[in-house]
Amino acid sequence: MTINEINNHNLAVATEPVEKDPVPNNPGPDNRGHTISKRAIAITAILTVCAALAIVSGLHSRLRAETRLRASAQASAIPYVDVVSPKASGDADEIALPGSTSAFNDTPIYARTSGYVKHWYVDIGAGVKKGQLLATIETPELDQQLQQARADLENAEANLQLATTTAARWQHLLETDSVSHQETDQAVSDLHSKQALVNSGKANVERLEQLQAFERVTAPFDGVVTARNTDIGALVQAGDNSGPKELFHLAAIQTLRVYVAVPEIYAAFVKNGEQAKLTIDALPGETLTGTIVRNADAIDATSRTLNVEVDVANPTGHLLPGAYAFVHLRVPPHPGSVTIPSNALLFRGEGLRAGVVRNGHVELTPISIGQDYGSTVEVISGLSARDTVIVNPSDSLANGAAVQLVAKNANGARQ
Repeated sequence: MTINEINNHNLAVATEPVEKDPVPNNPGPDNRGHTISKRAIAITAILTVCAALAIVSGLHSRLRAETRLRASAQASAIPYVDVVSPKASGDADEIALPGSTSAFNDTPIYARTSGYVKHWYVDIGAGVKKGQLLATIETPELDQQLQQARADLENAEANLQLATTTAARWQHLLETDSVSHQETDQAVSDLHSKQALVNSGKANVERLEQLQAFERVTAPFDGVVTARNTDIGALVQAGDNSGPKELFHLAAIQTLRVYVAVPEIYAAFVKNGEQAKLTIDALPGETLTGTIVRNADAIDATSRTLNVEVDVANPTGHLLPGAYAFVHLRVPPHPGSVTIPSNALLFRGEGLRAGVVRNGHVELTPISIGQDYGSTVEVISGLSARDTVIVNPSDSLANGAAVQLVAKNANGARQ
């Protein structure tokens, strides 16, 4: 066959329909193996994808945990600080200064004459009036001295009467030149001498009568007997240093004096005549009102304080002398000043500082202190009521350091 015939024959064979064998109902072993292989490949691919996803997810989770840990570590490195806002000074503040109460009049009572105690009439705690009899003293020696002085006075008065008569007679005789001027002058001089003796005798009698009057020991003012240091039959000596002890001690407690030492920084605010409040530990919840009556007008060089007297009325006598009291004085603030807690102060070598938080960082601000109220202090320059001040700052707190604020609830308590 020629080449063209061969080509035509192949073309005819290619165009004829091919009859396919029917698909058997039960596939043979070769077809099942082929299907299982495809499924295994699919499952393996799915598992591979899942494993890859798990690995990627784990890596991503670990990366996020590391990021959070790094951020937490960085945040933990920034310290938390507790802050307060300075309070603007309004009305005058008060300072409480310790003082001691004392009786308005407080005096020991001694015997003014020597003798023996005959009787005493009052004991400790007894209220007495001015002039009331406290005790009587027996003075036998003084009584005898008084009798002798009166007798001497009578003798001097008799001599004076004779000298008066003699001087008058001599002056009458001088008018007729019956006696000389010398004799008359002697008579007149003797009269003057006798008169002086009479005056001396009277003074001595009055002195002894005064001493005899001191046999009655009386109260010099209204008050309370706080001590009795004698008894019946006790020997007492006149004066305040020759006897062993005072007889009585008397205190006037209707008004009490309270002496308080005011520091020099507050001395300018003490004004005589102003009112002052007083509190006493022995009378909790009770507030008394006193009056500043006087002050020393001088600063004590040792204590650098001004001694101030405050008088307080005590009509019921429930306040006792010697009690420990606190005097509350009003101190006006400086204009534009604020108050902060005392534990917000930083004492540095360059001066007094306060830690102020601005934009999350610390600024060590120099400040000037005015009044010291104990738990708080007055700041007259360096701070305003809009600032945020750190309390209980660390000694290592540095200027410009980053800080975090402690969270607080609506009541101001830390969360």
